[in-house]
Parts: sequence; C-alpha cells; structure tokens
Amino acid sequence: MNPFHAPWTASGGSAAPEPHAADAGLSRRRLLAQTSAAGLGALLPWAPARAATTPHTATPQRGGTLVLAISPEPPVLTTIAHTANNSYFVSAKLTEGLLDYDFDLNPQPQLALSWQVSPDGLRYVFKLRPKVLWHDGQPFTSADVAHSLNLLKEVHPRGRATFANLTEVRTPDPLTVELRLSAPVPYLLNALAASESPIVPKHLYSSGRAESNPVNNAPIGTGPYRFKEWVRGSHLVLERNPDYWDKPRPYLDRLVIRFIPDAAARSAALEAGEVHLAPNTPVALADVGRLRAAGKLNFSSEGYQYVNSVFRLEFNLERPFFKDVRVRQAFAHALNRQTIVKTAWYGLASSPPGPVAPGLKRFFHADLAVPVYDPERAGRLLDQAGYPRGADGVRVRITHDPMPHEGGLRTSEYIKQALGKVGVEVSLRSSDFSTYIKRIYTDRDFDFNFGGMSNTFDPTVGIQRLYWSKNFKRGLPFSNGSGYANPEVDQWLEAAAVETNLAKRQALWIAIQKAIVRDLPDITLVAPDNLTVASPRVHQHTVGALGVAGNLAHVWLAA
Repeated sequence: MNPFHAPWTASGGSAAPEPHAADAGLSRRRLLAQTSAAGLGALLPWAPARAATTPHTATPQRGGTLVLAISPEPPVLTTIAHTANNSYFVSAKLTEGLLDYDFDLNPQPQLALSWQVSPDGLRYVFKLRPKVLWHDGQPFTSADVAHSLNLLKEVHPRGRATFANLTEVRTPDPLTVELRLSAPVPYLLNALAASESPIVPKHLYSSGRAESNPVNNAPIGTGPYRFKEWVRGSHLVLERNPDYWDKPRPYLDRLVIRFIPDAAARSAALEAGEVHLAPNTPVALADVGRLRAAGKLNFSSEGYQYVNSVFRLEFNLERPFFKDVRVRQAFAHALNRQTIVKTAWYGLASSPPGPVAPGLKRFFHADLAVPVYDPERAGRLLDQAGYPRGADGVRVRITHDPMPHEGGLRTSEYIKQALGKVGVEVSLRSSDFSTYIKRIYTDRDFDFNFGGMSNTFDPTVGIQRLYWSKNFKRGLPFSNGSGYANPEVDQWLEAAAVETNLAKRQALWIAIQKAIVRDLPDITLVAPDNLTVASPRVHQHTVGALGVAGNLAHVWLAA
C-alpha cells in the first residue's frame, strides 16, 4: 500500500527526479495539485498557471532597468522575522521559498522540485532543486531549509503558529528535507511562498538573533536579483543574478524600487514613464477612472490571491456600550454597504457578507444573515438597549479610530455621518500607522476602529487570529482587537486548524462565519479591488498568486 496520498510532482511537466533510496516506498506518481489554499487531501489534476495579465510577445526582450514604486518604505528587506506589507514586496526578489503558487493557489515548484504528504498529514518530504547557489557563491542545501524553517517557527509573527506543530526537520541528504509534525497543518503546503516563509542561508544566520541580523538589510538569497544598494528614504537597487537557476531568467539587468509616499506623485511618475510598475492600487482612487480612460497605463486586479485583504469595523467589547449585541446590530443596520463601496471606494471594492474574503473561494460563504440597511430599525435597537435620544437628539458620544489609508479614511467619514443620523455622535481621531496600532492593540484606548487586515492564503492563518479568544493579548498587533470570546467558536477554530478533510473543514468555517455575523464583534464591510498599474512596456509582471510580490523573474521591458 502506498503510504502517501500526495505523490510526486515536478515543474514544467518534466519528469521528477527519482526519490532517494531511503524513500523507495514512496509513490512516484505526480502530485495532484490541491484545490484550495488549505493544503487538503481533496485533489485535482495539476494545471499550469494561467497566462500573465499583461500583454506579451512570444520572445521576451533582455536587458533594461525596471522602476517599481511602493509606499511606505519597508523596515527590512527580508520577511524571515517580519510581516510588514512592503517588505513583502521586496523579499521574494532576493530570497526564495520552497514553493510558488498559481492563481488558484495550487502549489508550484520553486526551491523544491517535488513533495509528498503522508495520509495522516504528519510527514512531508521535499526534493530540492540541485545546483542552486546563494548570491555569495555558497551551495544551497537541505541544511539551509532546515535552519530557515526552525527560524520561522521561532521568530516569524505568523510562522510561530504555522510551524507550531513542526517537531523535527530531517536532512537525509543535501537535496532532501523531511518534516515531522505532531498534528496536521492542513494549510502547510500553501504557507511556503518566498514572501511568507523565505529560505535564508544557514551560514549567515547560524548565530545571533535572526530578527536583528544585518543581512536582513542587505540580503543574500537564491533569487533572480542580487542586493546592490539601499538609499534610505529614496530607493533600492537590485541587479540581475547571472547565476540564477532558472536561466535565461531574469530578463532585466536591474530593478530599482522607489519609495514614493504621495499617491499624486506616484500617479504623475507612472504617467510620465518615470515609474514602470506599482502594486496595491498605487494611485488615488479618484484617479483610477481617469487614468484608465486615458489608456496610457495597464491595470490588473490579478496577483493578490495570496493576500485577500478586507476592511473591518471592529468594536471594543471591553466598552460597556458595545457589550450589548443590540448596539452592534444597530450599527450594522445603520450602514449602507453599497454606499460605502460606491462613494468611499469609487466602486473599486465589494462588500463581503462575513469575515472571509471572496478570494478565498473554498471557504467563502455568501449565504449569511447580514443585517440589512435599515436606520429606523437601528434606532429601535438603540432604544431597546437603553440609549434613547437626548434633548439634542444625541444618544451617545464615542470616538472612532480609522487606519490611515485613503479608502479607510473615506469609509470612516461615511460611518460618522451614517451613525449621526441614528443619534450616535462620532468623533474621528486621526493618527499615523504606528500610533493607530499602539492605540488598538497595546493601550486598548478606543471605542471602535476601522482598518484593513489580510485573510492571507488560508482562513486559519489570516482569520483565526481575529476571533480566537486565546489570541486576545495586549500588545500583539493584528490580533483579536475586539476581545471577542465564544467557546463554541474557539472549538470550531481549533478543529478547523487540524482538519484535513476539505468538506469537514469547509463546514467548520461556514459555522464560524455564521457565528461572527450573529455575534458581530466586528463588521467586515469592504474587500478592495487591489490593482497593479503598469506601463505598456512592462510584460509578464504577474504570473501567479503573489503578483508583483513574487520574484519578478519573468518580467521584461519592451523597447
């Protein structure tokens, strides 16, 4: 009997290398790509990634310098111990992961050529790509992978949970890595992207603290580009890696990453051709229609399947006012979701009914009992909760903290107006990002807030942290900011985290979504249409789920 339900796969349809003699009992059939970000046992035949989202000819042109714009400037250039958004857009160009992902989040080879998963989900075996070199000329081996995975378990904000059940990493030979787990991690195969779980060189990370390693700011990786310089407050320069394993890629000579904090300045630079590529809807939302109509730039919504961002109104359940679910229901009835999408986001978003983003297709459930827009009902609920209008028409005065983000700020302005109509006087407090994070998660000095959060590639990774009572910890950012605690939801979350049967895991997440919409510790209002803007000269910038956050090995510039 074959002891593994996930047989070997190889890149590009070529035959996979034969397993090591010690693994002779392992299956030699091709790995069946998984149907979802969950890394589950329900499998479908492997399929290649769909075509890139930018027009291209059959023959890429070599050479040239591509200018990429991001904002804000990243704090570090690798994500071995950091999850900052714009470190995410740099790291994968320099350091790679075991796997890459197509648009449907099916795993594809990167540093790992092939992989196996045991039926009980407790053993993973990866065959590594041979003849790969670090940028300093040292050979890449299984020892680097083992050291990196142990570092991720120790210091990475999400890796601490992702690899919590990892008990041992074995390296039977330089090109084989075996993971032993104490409990299944059904999403593990989808957590191995370069941006999420980078593989770093053991010889440079074997001493000292990984999070303060100076190599984080001048990375040595296996990626298509080598670090050249970082001019703080201005730009990064990355140069072509002539020894890259995926020849003839990369096609570019140089990649310059500019830090342009102002949206209007980014728009002007894109229009003038000074910037060729920019992710995450880099222009003002009000400019998107005009720039699209001008036809001088290309817009793409692909390449964000690994992120799946949502924006949420979150209540502080420690506040007496918000302890009553009728108050939270009243807020939900007072807000017109379609108005938010049309006015605050210029139509460049959707409004999911619950906490799961539509991009997580295998877990998204549309049939939820969402409170409909009904201001009169909102008023009645506030009356019932003991908050009648005063002589001045005001029931209560509270503060609201929006994340400093264009769409978020515009949504909060609408929230203030909508709640004012039902007698809730809202004072907006503006702040920079670090102050916002400290106020919500450390000081707990807020009534309710509105901000963005990534669902990531799997709901256990991206969503559990927001509702699990054990993740309500002062000082822990991007966690259970509401202070929500429901023992039944905790039980479902914990069961879903180890359930390897897709249908059972989906059922658990449907139950979780229904409970959140019923209890309303928060209200997920917006799933933005993240856009990448590119010059028509740029080809092949988005070839999979990571989009511009991928390694950009395929990108090339037309003359």
